[in-house]
Amino acid sequence: MQTLPAFKLVLWTSLTLASLHFGCGAKCSGTNSPTVKQTQLEFKNPPKFMVEVQNNCPMCPVIDIHVKCGNFSQALVNPRLFKVLAFDDCVVNGGLPLGPLQKLSFNYSHQKYLMHPTTWYFQCE
Repeated sequence: MQTLPAFKLVLWTSLTLASLHFGCGAKCSGTNSPTVKQTQLEFKNPPKFMVEVQNNCPMCPVIDIHVKCGNFSQALVNPRLFKVLAFDDCVVNGGLPLGPLQKLSFNYSHQKYLMHPTTWYFQCE
């Protein structure tokens, strides 16, 4: 009769691990994609903008966020925060993770660059 409790333990453990792996809760998808928001802080010439990049997933970190950034000048911001890789390709946080719902922000003074995320990866386990 010892096999019944052992069987229940194995079954319960298997179901628990399967639910963690396949996710009974909501995993991140396109509806949780990272966003880039720009707010104008000063209206001088040149204007000053604050950029906020946010991971909108409540469950998983997001990594390797690439942003369409036009001809953004690297001289405007620390490359550890926002690095220009090529024309129209910038990477956020050196490709390192932004935790669930985490924001990263920086300021620049220049005419406004149009920015939006192009690629990223959710790091759900």
